[in-house]
Amino acid sequence: MPPSPPVLIVGAGILGLSHAYAAARRGLKVRVFERTATPLGASVRNFGQALVTGQPPGVMLDLARASRDIWAQWSQQAGFELKRNGSYLFARTEAEEHLLDAFCQNRAPAYGYRAELLRAGDLRDLYGGQFKHHRAALHGLDDQQVYSREAIPALIEFLHRELGVEFHFSTLVREVEPGVVHTTAGTFSGAHVIVCSGHDYQTLLAQPMARLDPKICRLQMLRVRPAVDLNLQHALLTGLSCVHYGAFADLPEAAAVRANILRDSPHLDEHGIHLLISPTPHGDLIVGDSHDYADDPSPFNGEQVDNWMLQLCEDTLGCRVQVVERWQGVYGAKGAKPFTWLSVAPGLNAALMHTGVGMSVGPAMAEGNIARMLEEL
Repeated sequence: MPPSPPVLIVGAGILGLSHAYAAARRGLKVRVFERTATPLGASVRNFGQALVTGQPPGVMLDLARASRDIWAQWSQQAGFELKRNGSYLFARTEAEEHLLDAFCQNRAPAYGYRAELLRAGDLRDLYGGQFKHHRAALHGLDDQQVYSREAIPALIEFLHRELGVEFHFSTLVREVEPGVVHTTAGTFSGAHVIVCSGHDYQTLLAQPMARLDPKICRLQMLRVRPAVDLNLQHALLTGLSCVHYGAFADLPEAAAVRANILRDSPHLDEHGIHLLISPTPHGDLIVGDSHDYADDPSPFNGEQVDNWMLQLCEDTLGCRVQVVERWQGVYGAKGAKPFTWLSVAPGLNAALMHTGVGMSVGPAMAEGNIARMLEEL
């Protein structure tokens, strides 16, 4: 009996790898095509935060919860470090504290968010009092974090070694059609093609993607070394994130936070700056980020934007930091929905994220997509 034709996946970022895992664990043969020698897109330029607490009630929260368990399986099977002890979101102002308190009193119990609000006494005990200058901190108990630069390659190795996924790196896919990909390494046929091309809306399926009206988000990012040995083991956020993340942004109390930002720090709103900090396994910290949306992202970083983020970082940490690396993050953005399973033709689909939470929801989203694909075959 001849072997069943493979699933052909374009892209080895977190969405491509998630779909590869979902298909391979169901016993399907899988080939993955990646244009570079190793993934270099959004999935390795990010913070590695897989947040549950920040997701809005509904499908995104459900996907984040399901993805949390998948990340736990991957970390054990692939052997990369996964911090499962949650995140801290610091309230810097009275308005931010009121918003976090309202979240804990109402939305959290209503939708089952696992979170606790730490006040002054608790903050004195957190990291030896390093963060006691904040008014409060929301401990999101289900939030996780990986170091993407190490986790993504480890996941690739696991998929190849244990599930038999075949990877074709340094291979550009020039054209796709149902069940067929045309690449710089030749033409490959399979049962189904899934395009997971991230923020590249031009190379493949340009016309159907254009109908989604997507944009590209460019982010300024830094890696820093703190002057104090914090031994940080949690992802950090501040109240600035409350106007960006759906778990908080539509609460009535968010209006005062937004008004304070516009009044006191309009430059943060103009550049879409809200502080995220992720520790790496090597003692330094990933810091960002700004948000600039366009059809074609500018290659030029603004030094003032970096300086604003560094000031926020030092204010949050309570210590000075030294920059050791700078880069641009990038992801596909906008569109009518947070993500799309684009059905182009039988045997040809694309999986797209329109927000920067692919690490948080991508693994479970892929499970649903592959299940639907198998029903259609």
